[in-house]
Amino acid sequence: MPVDIQRIEMNQLACWRVRRGEDELLIAEQGAQILSYRQGDAPPIIWLSEDAAFEQGQSVRGGVPVCWPWFGDLARNPQEVQASYHGEQPAPFHGLVRALPWQLREQRGEGDTAILEFHCPQALGALPGWPHRVELTLQIRLADELELSLSSRNVSTQAVTISQALHSYFAVGDIHQVRVEGLAGCPYIDTLLDWQQRQQQNGDLAFNGETDRIYLQLPTTLRLVDPAWKRSIQLTTRGSRSAVLWNPWIDKAKRLSSFADDAWQRMACIETANVLDDAVVLQPGQQHLLGVSVTAIPAR
Repeated sequence: MPVDIQRIEMNQLACWRVRRGEDELLIAEQGAQILSYRQGDAPPIIWLSEDAAFEQGQSVRGGVPVCWPWFGDLARNPQEVQASYHGEQPAPFHGLVRALPWQLREQRGEGDTAILEFHCPQALGALPGWPHRVELTLQIRLADELELSLSSRNVSTQAVTISQALHSYFAVGDIHQVRVEGLAGCPYIDTLLDWQQRQQQNGDLAFNGETDRIYLQLPTTLRLVDPAWKRSIQLTTRGSRSAVLWNPWIDKAKRLSSFADDAWQRMACIETANVLDDAVVLQPGQQHLLGVSVTAIPAR
């Protein structure tokens, strides 16, 4: 199967378009953010907002933003993660690297597999208010499945604690019919109910309203079942025991930037993560790999 990798421009952003036969993957250099992914004529797997703005300094709505070296509100992170930031400015949500220019270190084809590796040079001591040195790279492999590997290697002389996430937006046919398998029995925190910890998930998760939950002690495989499009999206993770599941539903969707009022019906976020008790302590010289493989499986 032929592999073709081309550099293109999307408004203000330099991007890479990867074609593997009839499959197409779009990646922005800014944030090393995957923007969209589809296989042939099938509906997209990775969702990109129809109202997305491709502007420098702004994370694009949709795709797979990289949240690092913390996820979400820094004040909701473990104390060790909070203590790593010494900035004069308020800490931005989802860390410091989403809107930075990453560098494409390598691109190559191995048979019918496309491989791109991006690195974030600013993480080596140049992030504002974050005086640590971590070699941060994202490897993207496109074959029959899409595989992301976010590597953090501490090259400083002191330990550093990070939280992180691959903030994946998945395209679905109808959110009312979608369910997530693999969560049963896992404890979770409902951020919409004052961050109350629930004992455990009872069965599959269905989306019946605004959803913002942090799941812990997860298995390595989750499945997003989408009857409307007669498929499932399977996620297989490495280096992660936590995930964030999110859908803004009706009211919040109207307040989001670059997000159509009805777009909540067509997307669901399952964010492979290291958050809360799953945060990562990197000793000097230590490396951690956060990975997820994404596979579309037709319904039988």
